[in-house]
Amino acid sequence: MSAPTRRLTTAQALVRFLSAQYTERDGVRRRLIAGTWGIFGHGNVAGVGQALLEVGEDVMPFHQGRNEQSMVHAAVGYARQLNRLSAQAVTTSIGPGATNLVTGAALATINRLPVLLLPGDYFASHAPDPLLQQLEHPVEADVSVNDTLRPVSRYFDRITRPEALIPSALQAMRVLADPAETGAVTLALPQDVQAEAYDWPEEFFAERVWYVRRPAPDPVELAAAVEAIRSAERPLIVAGGGVHHSEAEAALKAFVEDTGIPVASTQAGKGSLRHDHPADLGGIGHTGTAVSDALARTADLVIGVGTRYSDFTTASGTLFQNPDVRFLNLNITGFDAHKLAARTLVCDARSGLERLAEGLAGHRVSESYEAEYRAGKERWDEVVEAAYRAADENAVPTQTQVLGALDAAVGDDDVVINAAGSLPGDLHKLWRSRSPRQYHLEYGYSCMGYEIPAGIGVQQAAPGAPVWALVGDGTYLMMPTEIVTAVQERLPLNIVLIQNHGYASIGGLSQETGGERFGTAYRFRAADGTFTGAPLPVDLAANAASLGMDVLRAKTVRELREALAAARASDRPTCVYVETDPAPTAPPAEAWWDVPVAETATREAAVEARERYDSHVVDRRRHL
Repeated sequence: MSAPTRRLTTAQALVRFLSAQYTERDGVRRRLIAGTWGIFGHGNVAGVGQALLEVGEDVMPFHQGRNEQSMVHAAVGYARQLNRLSAQAVTTSIGPGATNLVTGAALATINRLPVLLLPGDYFASHAPDPLLQQLEHPVEADVSVNDTLRPVSRYFDRITRPEALIPSALQAMRVLADPAETGAVTLALPQDVQAEAYDWPEEFFAERVWYVRRPAPDPVELAAAVEAIRSAERPLIVAGGGVHHSEAEAALKAFVEDTGIPVASTQAGKGSLRHDHPADLGGIGHTGTAVSDALARTADLVIGVGTRYSDFTTASGTLFQNPDVRFLNLNITGFDAHKLAARTLVCDARSGLERLAEGLAGHRVSESYEAEYRAGKERWDEVVEAAYRAADENAVPTQTQVLGALDAAVGDDDVVINAAGSLPGDLHKLWRSRSPRQYHLEYGYSCMGYEIPAGIGVQQAAPGAPVWALVGDGTYLMMPTEIVTAVQERLPLNIVLIQNHGYASIGGLSQETGGERFGTAYRFRAADGTFTGAPLPVDLAANAASLGMDVLRAKTVRELREALAAARASDRPTCVYVETDPAPTAPPAEAWWDVPVAETATREAAVEARERYDSHVVDRRRHL
């Protein structure tokens, strides 16, 4: 007797299959693919589009986007908020719709966050070649524009026959659900194959659960790690995004309270401890706090938990200066665990911290070391207060005073989202994280335009949480289009739009590296041809209003506080627009960042910048 089958198109089968996939960790089950974002064109409208219509919202919820890149950002925000245990799919047409996915895919993979990409593709039969938007390659006929997604995907396949979907779909789910493998997954879907019917085995559509493992550390590695920590006099934990992804915050807190070892955090790891915990030292690296970076320079053991050690964290290899410093890396991915010639614990963050705590029972750092870092934390808290404080409530706020006003407005459940510009540095140094998912910085790819669509994804994942997308004018102009989606879906997303007339962050970096702020201001051309004239008469608040948002304009610190409170209380998408005083009020960088400066130049600014560069680069170390 033959096994039962169901006759469906490839697209219909794929949607049915996706609707029956689940993850499970610690006994909690979630939909693996909880919904699908889409913009339809000739490459997917009659295939995936028809399939989504046929199954209906109850089986596969559909979200209408305005830009393909931003749809990926929304899906990434969703997955991060749910600790990678649930994801979303994104479907596009062929051609520009598909290539618009590349930036979002790179962001997802770099940040180790799951998203399923379903771009349309050329006809597998090649019957109508060349079709609209097809890239014709003179010597490789199987190449399409979707191949641009290969290097930024953790798994890629082109489904050239209906039956090829079965093994490929299973592999795609495996990668999405695996915390050590996850990232963007791409299934390129030729137009004709999407619409082609096939007799699918009924078993393909059965409910399937992908168990998200918590691998324990190897006993030999664990024993060596325990001995390394017991032998250290000045250990320092660097908490990365893996702490959040594995929901290891409570285990980290217990470990720290037992051992007294302080915690500094990367952008992805901030909030691993509450800001007011005595062992929480705030950010580390180029945008870190003074106390974190001072301890990092003298640490004899750096314990990385779920971090990939970007150049911002290591200050481009200049931060960890103790001649005897060694590294111990706890990471679910062996690739990251072995960085900096470290001792390794390749395991789940929660599992590893719990086993380390058991092995270190009774061990604690010295009282003098605890007193040292607690005093440093108190000094930095005063720096934060000074940056947040406004002497005159009727004055135009500085950027750090905007953060101070927001700090006063939010509660523990609010989520603050940012990705690029000068805000990430200010936030990493100054923000007081109250809960594990309050601080949402995408700084693996630092992608301008991420914040607004990611805010929508977070709002979908956490419907009751007030969500704040913090954007400057440069970022806003990159990708404001998903405001329309927030309005359409009646999501009470809050946007704090800071107008500072250009690329403030890169302007400062340009000044430091001898570029003299060239091409970084949003201004009219002056007589000499440079962009140094009057600010452009662009009204971004009016633009946000034209897209359907409620807009509150704030000209003073007092008006800003009132606007933020009103936005938080609103049940509609709301934009708080504020033009800031450009006077620098953020504390300076406590560690270097390597941006190479021209080795030879005739302009004095570049010559002086190269001298500064040479004075820093000599501090770089290779940890072997």
